[in-house]
Amino acid sequence: MRSRIFTAFDYRDFRLMWAGACTSSIGTWMQKLAQSWLVFQLSGSAFMLGLDSFLGEIPIFLFALYAGVVADRMDRRRLLVASQLMQMMCAFTLAVLFAMGRAEVWHILALSFVVGTAQSFGAPAYQSLLPSLVPREHLSNAIAMNSIQFNVARLVGPAVGGLTLSTLGAAWCFGLNGLSYGAVIATLALISVRHQPVATKETVMESMKQGLRFIRAQKGLVALIAVSFCCTFLGIPIVVFLPVFAKDVFGGAEGTYTLLLTVEAAGAIAGALLVAARGKRARIGRDAIVSLAGLGVFMAAFALTPRLEFALIFLFFAGMTLIGCFALLSSLVQLIATDEMRGRVMSIYNIAFRGGMPIGSLVVGQFVTQYSAPPVVAFNGALLLAIALFLLMVRREVADL
Repeated sequence: MRSRIFTAFDYRDFRLMWAGACTSSIGTWMQKLAQSWLVFQLSGSAFMLGLDSFLGEIPIFLFALYAGVVADRMDRRRLLVASQLMQMMCAFTLAVLFAMGRAEVWHILALSFVVGTAQSFGAPAYQSLLPSLVPREHLSNAIAMNSIQFNVARLVGPAVGGLTLSTLGAAWCFGLNGLSYGAVIATLALISVRHQPVATKETVMESMKQGLRFIRAQKGLVALIAVSFCCTFLGIPIVVFLPVFAKDVFGGAEGTYTLLLTVEAAGAIAGALLVAARGKRARIGRDAIVSLAGLGVFMAAFALTPRLEFALIFLFFAGMTLIGCFALLSSLVQLIATDEMRGRVMSIYNIAFRGGMPIGSLVVGQFVTQYSAPPVVAFNGALLLAIALFLLMVRREVADL
């Protein structure tokens, strides 16, 4: 069982990329914790929390199609390096602003948009490079392991970030995140994988249209993308609005918020391990929809529980099912995509997967401002459960994959 769970680590290039990405992700989550808390503290507005998330994610909608074409046409490693350098500069800018006592909410919001723009180009390049690091039969395991590194960072990053924020200040959170991007740049220089773009005379617009035609032609792929959008639109607010639960529902401060983030991340790691352990079994789509149903149940239970100790239990299982669903959906998309189309397919998938986050955060932020967080998040959970039951019993395109 142990060897099956960690199969992807048998491959050197994957180990290097995993280590570099994990280091960078720890820094990112240090900054996310500090940034979310400071936006809420400076503005006192749940809507501003949602707006910050919206500005960080909306570039996926604006630039993803073009970024997917770029990822298929140029060296994916160079594109990733450029993305990391841009994010590094933004982190250092925030560090300087807070160190000088000059930071305002609009600075954070503007730089969130710039970071999101860099990520909109980096994400399809990274996702397209991942299948080159392991054999096809171990791709699902590699995606699950990649989810684990992200969520190990979510476990470690907030804990370190909370301690750093309370003892050293916000500038250190942003500065350490800036340094962490160097780990990804270093590992990109060390891996032996070389992506050779296919020469083409197509215009960018023709390449985009070709990607859209490919997606429409693949059985279940359009439905997969739609499910991914629903999952992030309705599911991610449970993470985005944890500062509101920490302060307004449970009457806590930074420590309570850090605890909630840590428990959710621990559940996410457990979910990714379960996906890795399932191996190459069929019916990935069915398991993804079952995870979606579980997410809906546990979100609603978390939102409606007034006692912190019970809320932590439900939050753990919400994190587990959230990442389990994400990893299984991503595995299906990667398995369906061909290498020459992978950048475009993953960019369109990212429009749904990442695009649902900012829209959901902005819409839910407005409702949270009006009605408070618990009933709104519980309603989202009920909608997810209803969608999952519909996909299991009526429209089975995804469940049959």
